[in-house]
Amino acid sequence: MSTSKTKRRTGMYENVMHEFNKAADKINLSSGIRKILATTQNEIVVHFPVKMDNGEIEVFTGYRVQHNNALGPYKGGLRYHPTVDIDAARALATWMTWKTALAGLPYGGGKGGIQIDPKKYSQAELERITRRFTYALGENIGPDYDIPAPDVNTNAQIMAWIADTYASGKAPSERSKNFHVVTGKPVVSGGLQGRDRATGYGVVVNIKKWAKKENIDLNNKTYIVQGFGNVGYWSAYFMKEEGAKLIAVQDHTGSIYNENGIDPQELLEYAKNNEGGIKGFSNAKEIDNESFFGTDCDILIPAALGNQITVDNVDSIKAKLIAEGANGPTDSPAEEMLLEKGVTIIPDILCNGGGVIGSYFEWLQNKRAEIWKIDKVLTNLQDKIETAFDKVVEASEKHNTDYRTAAYIVALERIEQVYKERGVFP
Repeated sequence: MSTSKTKRRTGMYENVMHEFNKAADKINLSSGIRKILATTQNEIVVHFPVKMDNGEIEVFTGYRVQHNNALGPYKGGLRYHPTVDIDAARALATWMTWKTALAGLPYGGGKGGIQIDPKKYSQAELERITRRFTYALGENIGPDYDIPAPDVNTNAQIMAWIADTYASGKAPSERSKNFHVVTGKPVVSGGLQGRDRATGYGVVVNIKKWAKKENIDLNNKTYIVQGFGNVGYWSAYFMKEEGAKLIAVQDHTGSIYNENGIDPQELLEYAKNNEGGIKGFSNAKEIDNESFFGTDCDILIPAALGNQITVDNVDSIKAKLIAEGANGPTDSPAEEMLLEKGVTIIPDILCNGGGVIGSYFEWLQNKRAEIWKIDKVLTNLQDKIETAFDKVVEASEKHNTDYRTAAYIVALERIEQVYKERGVFP
């Protein structure tokens, strides 16, 4: 591996544009469509007041970026996190466009959220913040225009508040037609059975496809997971079903290690009773956060935030496969170094696409007034993910390139075809 590279961190939007331009160059994407796709269509910033439990008023800032809707309504999550800003929303919305196109869904890309640490607010305050944010967004979201979903620090309860607030602004006769303004709702409120596990399930379907292609048996293979929220837990749950062994986990409270294996269900139960953190889990020892990525393992599943694998820690990584459960966990300079080392990366827009596919199923279920059983959900989910994986492998071989660039190529070619057939108005 070359050691002459200048070590430099890159921002999320810089990463996404680097990836876009690399793929666009590979397929000689037409200059006009390249200009369209290099620009977001709408960027909404709202400032809204909320009364706190103590009676004081706080003003919050919320974002919704809509990148492109050539294939259908904007689709993407809302996150509640201190790192939420216009640059992050712009990058994540752009990634969503590629992700939905790659998965073959009739969606474009959107993303957003509120710049807060939700742990600092009561449940009642979070409800008022969520409802006021929804009201501030107004008609910038809608069941056939822009459909948010859960993301970092948001969940089914928050989606239920959004759906109720949005529908309450409609005429009584129209309210029932507007609850699918969001997906990821509680099952009793129109949510999809299995939506909670869709992203983690998709991560493991991708890993299984890779293993089959490489003639690798996952039984007793070791893996580590960064982030033990929804995606991290369900990835570990389904990896355990394949016989793989979880040996290290990292979250916001610390890092733990056990060479003999960590049971995902035991760790989940512990975290639930420990304010959501893994620190102090008795069946593993604590390790330094800095040494986590250097754990000797076969597979690394980053399932937390973006830009976690950088030039600062990439040299320590020993895994042969990185399956990106998070959005943008690997920055561009680090990826180049990993590829030089022979590490395979299943990119985020492919690997964690199960979430948006599950959201699509929920949206369809709501529009058709149907109730889908979990077996149907997981079967259809697996089919779509495997189809996308095969297309990426085909594009990778055709263009002699890595999986991320190949995934972008599949997505860009689909969108380019739509623009060529429809033309650009007027």
